[in-house]
Amino acid sequence: MPQEYVLETEGLTKEFLGFAAVSDVNLRVARGSIHGLIGPNGAGKTTCFNLLTKFLQPSRGSIRYDGRDITRMKPAEVARLGLVRSFQISAVFPHLSVLENVRLALQRQRGGSFDFWRSESVLTQFDARARELLEEVGLGGAASATAGSLSYGRKRALEIATTLALDPAVMLLDEPTAGMTHEDVDRIVALVKRVAQGRTVLMVEHNLKVVEGLCDRITVLTRGRILAEGPYAEVSRNPEVVAAYLGSDPTIAGGTAHG
Repeated sequence: MPQEYVLETEGLTKEFLGFAAVSDVNLRVARGSIHGLIGPNGAGKTTCFNLLTKFLQPSRGSIRYDGRDITRMKPAEVARLGLVRSFQISAVFPHLSVLENVRLALQRQRGGSFDFWRSESVLTQFDARARELLEEVGLGGAASATAGSLSYGRKRALEIATTLALDPAVMLLDEPTAGMTHEDVDRIVALVKRVAQGRTVLMVEHNLKVVEGLCDRITVLTRGRILAEGPYAEVSRNPEVVAAYLGSDPTIAGGTAHG
């Protein structure tokens, strides 16, 4: 029987020189769900992400992925297990083509060798799958474009394509709509819905309309601790959440404001 929760933490804590950036966090992410992690600036969201993906080691506590303890693993090890993240700042190779960016991610199938010295013919074996992934994220017509020439929103779509190339079971998305126009936000929301099919998504997101429209469940962090957890409609009306994160504007609790 598959585990109900694909990602779990127990007492997760990270201290920096005595300051607890994350403190005693017990997070449960259900398999096949889209789970949002929200909170004010400095709440510990990015630190929590860095702990889950092993870019930081916890001071105390444990992390389990698919029933397996990954607390002391390295980032590359958990990525190979299927736990893969994107970053808040778009991380594409701007001077390579869109297709080449995805192809680099697919080259992991060759056992980690990037084959920079190999002939072009060896690398083109990845082109068909790369084009499939580009179609999946709406960039099928931009395969030959230079990645640096894409708009910000389309760069984020390309980053999601490169993340998908690693065949993740769980995707961790760090503010996927940050800095976007309304049009780009709508495009990325639709994209996340598509790529979430058959996967689990955990996302940090400040735009509350995005959270409301996408997430099955949200966890609110403040000062490194979990303040509330549950469906958006329930959590957004929690008086403590309104006071700590959403502010006093009553329209925010109704989900109409952008955080």
